[in-house]
Amino acid sequence: MSLLSRLFGKSAPKAPDPILHKDCRIFAQPVAASGGYRVTARIEKDLAGQTKTHLLQRADTCASLQEATDLSIAKSRQAIDQLGDALFA
Repeated sequence: MSLLSRLFGKSAPKAPDPILHKDCRIFAQPVAASGGYRVTARIEKDLAGQTKTHLLQRADTCASLQEATDLSIAKSRQAIDQLGDALFA
């Protein structure tokens, strides 16, 4: 255990690995909400030499973190399929 983690408690959790879909990177980031987790994800794509980002937030809530993660990825894929690059406009 490192000195900093002993002084300040647990280290920060590892950032999630991205899911790739149609040249986009999806980072599922469910947020704790009353009664469960809210469906949230960050979607990134490199366009014209710049990294564009869209924050997908839904009112959907799930009882478990895993369920919210899976639904965040599914909703992100759906948004990418339906909107394409307009998602980043």
